[in-house]
Amino acid sequence: MKTKILSKKHNPLLKRDEVVFEVNHDEEGQTSSRLELRKDLSNLLKTKLDLIFVEKVETKTGTMTAIGEANIYKSPEQAKLVERKHIIARNMPPEKSEEKGAPEEKGAPKTETIKKPPIKREEDKEIELEKEEAKKEKATPKTEEAKKEG
Repeated sequence: MKTKILSKKHNPLLKRDEVVFEVNHDEEGQTSSRLELRKDLSNLLKTKLDLIFVEKVETKTGTMTAIGEANIYKSPEQAKLVERKHIIARNMPPEKSEEKGAPEEKGAPKTETIKKPPIKREEDKEIELEKEEAKKEKATPKTEEAKKEG
């Protein structure tokens, strides 16, 4: 993955640097994850990983090149104040529990699926009664024949 900074602007109102970057991902064959991009931008710009938030990444059709936008803040407090919640959530690394098959959290109540019996209509009840009676009638002659033979 080769990352190149295309432009860098300082936004004094929001107290952040806005970066447009280009990523060539010929080696991977797929667009890099936000976490990988953040790490790479952190190395290029010599800033902490917690202060970089990748806003968007779009791969150009038919190429192995993506253009992205990222915001670099001076402090984590300013980032939480300005950056939108869904962008913060997208830039957080995945939790370890998801990687291991998502074991249940401690203290979380276990949820069980309760299957409700289907609601029966009057017609359905009549049909079931007829079936049961038919079974009883079939069973009765067989036992009488067995007694005669025995």
